[in-house]
Amino acid sequence: MIYLTDDKVKYLEQMANEIRQLVINMLMTAGSGHTAGSLGMADIMTILFFDILKHNPQDPAWPERDRLILSNGHICPVLYATMAKVGYFPITELESLRQFGSRLQGHPQREYLPGLETSSGPLGSGLSQAVGMALADRMDSGRSSDRFFYCLLSDGEIQSGQTFEAMMLAGKEKLHNLIAIVDRNNIQIDGFTEEVMPLEPLTSKFKAFNWQTIVVNGHNFEEINDAIWQAKSIFGQPAVIIANTIPGKGVRDFEWKFEWHGKPPSTKEGKEALKELRTMWGKLKGNE
Repeated sequence: MIYLTDDKVKYLEQMANEIRQLVINMLMTAGSGHTAGSLGMADIMTILFFDILKHNPQDPAWPERDRLILSNGHICPVLYATMAKVGYFPITELESLRQFGSRLQGHPQREYLPGLETSSGPLGSGLSQAVGMALADRMDSGRSSDRFFYCLLSDGEIQSGQTFEAMMLAGKEKLHNLIAIVDRNNIQIDGFTEEVMPLEPLTSKFKAFNWQTIVVNGHNFEEINDAIWQAKSIFGQPAVIIANTIPGKGVRDFEWKFEWHGKPPSTKEGKEALKELRTMWGKLKGNE
């Protein structure tokens, strides 16, 4: 296991804050898009791209790379912002989010943008895609390679039956190179998950299908880091990290409100959100 230094944690905190600012600017400019999940997953996306994933922005098709499958494609603003920040394409291109002819569509299209592993839109299909990739990797090499397949899921999409089919197959095939990360923010477009279609006990359901389960605070970089390294050390089982996150994280007026699932900020709301995030960024810089 590789532990995070205090300096690395501060760096990741600052980077995640900058990514949240980019997300707000993108959504405000586009006038459409999903706010709550994009802000809530900024910390996890940051540590993946800046510390965990084996990847190369200068060679997006590098054969030895890890694979990141974004099943909940509607939070692609945070994926695009992170990819731009790490060097896959110019940050200025983020302003084209959801514009006609843009490579940055409202749901990812792998044919448009190098670095995307799948196209995603219909919720519930991403884990099946990730299971298929992990199985194909084993078939190609005769054994599992040293690359990992990370599948990011929303909690709401687990209500889809296809997700449970993928969970069963992954457990049966003992795909230890498959790591699912669930954005457990407890909201979906119509309300709170436990009122719309209860998911609990979520860990028990994954365990029943032979998954190793780990629960973390999705905004604590040390916990996320330790959980991923623990998941990578497991043999004979796929692993799921259930990350408890705050929808709309970083902007108090957005936090915990399911109404922000699929709503972008207005110009006024966006400017207030950026002011709050920049104040926090200043505090983070001041702690160096």
